[in-house]
Amino acid sequence: MLQPREQRVGVFVDVQNLYYSARHLYNSKINFQEVLKQAVGSRKLIRAIAYAVKAEMPEEEYFYKALNEIGYEVKLKELQIYGNFKKADWDVGLAIDAIELGNKLDTVVLISGDGDYVPLVEHLKRAVGCRVEVIAFGKSTNRKLIEAADSFFDLDINKKFLIKSHK
Repeated sequence: MLQPREQRVGVFVDVQNLYYSARHLYNSKINFQEVLKQAVGSRKLIRAIAYAVKAEMPEEEYFYKALNEIGYEVKLKELQIYGNFKKADWDVGLAIDAIELGNKLDTVVLISGDGDYVPLVEHLKRAVGCRVEVIAFGKSTNRKLIEAADSFFDLDINKKFLIKSHK
């Protein structure tokens, strides 16, 4: 696909979606640096935002710092616990940011396979006029999300997007 260098790109990453897909499908972690390179290509990166949930794990501060150093702005949300039920997702926050930034972008790259983003993709294309690309693992990506996007890049095709877990 042709990617004009002057094209302005925003990258929006659902960290938990990617993390759990890589862990369950490949027993691996994500190489977020390679994913960002794939998302941007030769185009002009305006913003790259990674949306994550604080899991109160010792290594997470190192992980967030590493994401920041490779070019992501990291937005964190606390895990909410209601009895035996845990809840924390960024669907609405990511969607609002993508809509607000959309008029400053030519292309929005959504890095998630979550079908809840289908209305966002449709809105960005129709009302904002952005091209919307989705990057995720094809094996765990909602089919309607793939259909709604202008293009879909399947992370399953190349192991450079994975870092083998040492567990």
